[in-house]
Amino acid sequence: MSPRVADPQIAAIAARASSCDDLESIAAVARTCVACPELADTRTTVVVGDAPPSASLLIVGEAPGATEDLAGRPFVGKGGQLLDELMAAAGLSRRSTAVLNVLKCRPPANRTPTRAEALRCAGWLDRQVELIAPSLVLTLGRTALTWALDGRSTLDQVRGRVHEWRGRGLVVSYHPSAAIRFGPKGAPRAALEADLRLVAQALACA
Repeated sequence: MSPRVADPQIAAIAARASSCDDLESIAAVARTCVACPELADTRTTVVVGDAPPSASLLIVGEAPGATEDLAGRPFVGKGGQLLDELMAAAGLSRRSTAVLNVLKCRPPANRTPTRAEALRCAGWLDRQVELIAPSLVLTLGRTALTWALDGRSTLDQVRGRVHEWRGRGLVVSYHPSAAIRFGPKGAPRAALEADLRLVAQALACA
């Protein structure tokens, strides 16, 4: 999407999201969204996300995959299973963690979300962050990094430390799919393991 062409859907979705006073109402409204016709036509469900009460940690991924699209929940496929394993090893509980994606709908064939799609869907995600009010946010993968930091830096440049972000902490890391793709001894998995330990340390000190 050209930055010189304004997309009216971005402001419209942000306004609809801002009018929601709680997570239940934003979920109900988001499930009716058809701002991205290709996604609306091919999705099975709108995967709004998991948000247990009083979650101090929020994890933000890229978009639902095929398993998530069918289940209606984020990170329940192979990537989610690895994430659960690595979180447990770092002493983090998935049950008490909020988990969302930049996109609420699965892109066809699990393709990377387009910039236009991510910008439109950001209104829902931004409002969810406000309502959940976590003390720390962990982003997984490039799409989530771009949402949080506008794509100004690479993962390797900004991961490995806690950033001050919107009045809370921010840690960025690799997506579990990258850890799977490069194998158990690959750099993405080692980085994700280290970043989850950093998250656990930061939460313990909060």
